Amino acid sequence: MIVFEAIRRWFDPHELREIGETPDYRFSLANERTFLAWLRTGLALVGGGLAVAQFLPPLPVRHLREVLAIALLLLGGAVAIRAVDHWARAERAIRLGRELPASRFPALLALLVGLGAVLLVVAVLVQAVRQS
Repeated sequence: MIVFEAIRRWFDPHELREIGETPDYRFSLANERTFLAWLRTGLALVGGGLAVAQFLPPLPVRHLREVLAIALLLLGGAVAIRAVDHWARAERAIRLGRELPASRFPALLALLVGLGAVLLVVAVLVQAVRQS
């Protein structure tokens, strides 16, 4: 039930504007720019997933290309959903004069992207060795 309440808040700007005090607009705009940066990251991951699916040649490990593509697509979708949730929670905290919500998501995202890059490097090296 808590999840549905949070999702409902994403689509109800009036409810958000009725709580707390109107903040300095620069804080709200900075929060929005952060949200848009997260959306760009999500779109880049989705684009990377599509590129892997369409342009990466078959890899030595069966279905590795498809697994990487799907992982990137899912991660891109998760980043987009996390972006809107963080935007709403941060906006609420700003309006209520509270501390901004902490998140482990950036660290998790960095680890997942790094792991994906390492997997791709290994796959490319294995393919290069096989072709030589």
